[in-house]
Amino acid sequence: MRTFILLFLYVLIGLLSIPLMLGCALFGWLKPLVFIGRSGIRLGKMVLGLKIDVTGLERLESENTYIFMPNHISLLDGPLMFIVIPQFVRVIVKQELFRVPILAQAMRIAEFIPVDRKGREGGKQAIQRSIRLIQEKGHSFLIFPEGTRSRSGQLQTFRRGGFYLALETGSPIVPVSIIGSFDLMPKGAFFTRRGTIRVVFHDPIPVKGMDRESMPTLIEATRAKVMEGLADTPNPNLKIEGGR
Repeated sequence: MRTFILLFLYVLIGLLSIPLMLGCALFGWLKPLVFIGRSGIRLGKMVLGLKIDVTGLERLESENTYIFMPNHISLLDGPLMFIVIPQFVRVIVKQELFRVPILAQAMRIAEFIPVDRKGREGGKQAIQRSIRLIQEKGHSFLIFPEGTRSRSGQLQTFRRGGFYLALETGSPIVPVSIIGSFDLMPKGAFFTRRGTIRVVFHDPIPVKGMDRESMPTLIEATRAKVMEGLADTPNPNLKIEGGR
């Protein structure tokens, strides 16, 4: 029931926000878009009965550019990261989303990067565009190094794209461990269960002085930190309150 209530609220808010969204699209206003997006996520968190326990933010410097790399175990991960990361981060998103008229313009204003996942060349082009954004504007990025959600909840193999982005720009990597979201909404689930999600930000890993030959070591160090957080933090949802 909570899921349907949230969908109804999102449709209603979306319709009421059309004039503001059109104004943002016309004049290129970013801050109202960020406010609408984060407010919508916080509303969803409240309606769905989700709590977030965040640790490690004191390890970050607000003015620095980072590549945030969390594990990916649920559809909830991406939206929740947008409200717990203290910066407005950019992301690389599938190209199909840019076919939705108002949403597409909003993502362009936010400088999200479209990627064609049908071939390797599309991924390379997206990474190159992201590199230019970091070098020219100092944007931080949110990258899920596994590439896709885990079906089992276990940590998967890390892909190289995000690490190439870090190495080419000199941006430190922030490993992030997400615990609990898999139990609340695993891949393939439509309904979300109530519970707590824990997010652990680890110490940034510097990459300056490293080159492509260092990539295997960098990948392993990042993966080890994420795994460390998963092992050290107890699952907050061993007893999950049921219901929809």
